[in-house]
Amino acid sequence: MRTRWLLAVAATAAVLLGACANSDADDQPGEKEAPTIALFLPESKTTRYEAFDRPLFEAKVKALCAECKLLYSNADQDAAKQQQQVEAALTQGADVLVLDAVDAGAVAPLVNQAKQKDIPVIAYDRLISGISYEYYVSFNNVRVGEMQGQALLDALNAAGTTAKGQIVMINGSPTDPSSADYKAGAHNVLDGKVKIGREFDTPDWSPDKAQQEMEQAITALGRDSVVGVLSANDGMAGGAIAAMKRAGYATLPPITGQDAELAAVQRILTGEQHMTIYLDIRREAEQAAELAVALGRGEQPAAPAKVDNGTAQIPAYLLDPVPVTADKIKDTIVKDGFYQAADICTTAVAAACAKAGIQ
Repeated sequence: MRTRWLLAVAATAAVLLGACANSDADDQPGEKEAPTIALFLPESKTTRYEAFDRPLFEAKVKALCAECKLLYSNADQDAAKQQQQVEAALTQGADVLVLDAVDAGAVAPLVNQAKQKDIPVIAYDRLISGISYEYYVSFNNVRVGEMQGQALLDALNAAGTTAKGQIVMINGSPTDPSSADYKAGAHNVLDGKVKIGREFDTPDWSPDKAQQEMEQAITALGRDSVVGVLSANDGMAGGAIAAMKRAGYATLPPITGQDAELAAVQRILTGEQHMTIYLDIRREAEQAAELAVALGRGEQPAAPAKVDNGTAQIPAYLLDPVPVTADKIKDTIVKDGFYQAADICTTAVAAACAKAGIQ
């Protein structure tokens, strides 16, 4: 009898232990059937974030994981606001953070808060420094700057103005590490080949501040001496172009950009802007979404590259940028469906579209 009683107790204990183990497994961070994924974007002055990054990311998450819950926040270029948003998401039970940091050099404490809760982090578009984390998804940013610099240099050489004046460099936000990469890439190409008359780091990537910087440069250097402008993105290019028009330029000097904003694509067709860098934001957003869903399910796919953020080697997905001038719009931006021809070819741009074969 005692033997049977001992066997019964042992069997009951085994069942209870198995149940506890299964319960523990079910409660492991990052292994939920319906994980909560939080996306944080830095600002809305650059049109891509609300027009492309957010909807593309959210659509891909829902396509891969219909039961997943999404949290979204835009910091409006306010680092303190973004801190509150991240902390709120952690309180709400976020299982994965996808973070495009306002100040990528100062968010390590936020990433550390997530690490303490075993919440994985993906640095999106901007490389976060000072701490290790799961993934970095972006473009080859130094290459972006090199492409901008080379496009400007080619335009100056074609016009025969390389040695006849100076250029103005309008870089992005000093708190964005991608901006430093763009600047470094541009200098790789331009240094020693053209005179840089004025160079600015533009807080918040603000088009209004870029316009003010360009106005200052024209006043300091003289209108006729400015032969080209290296603008790190399309929004700031628009500000610089407004300044040059206001200064009375009969013909605008070549100016670069990035992001393939609709207004910039139209300016390129009409000759006001020389080029843009086309970033396949769909691929970037969908890659981040795929990784977020995988992390939420307890998976960790191998990344094809690693990037040194000063503290750790971060597994990375780095996509290729594409330089686009007027003759390339049809076979890149339109062909990929980034914009429809009808979106680009408004009445004011119709003749330029016809010339470029865009219908």
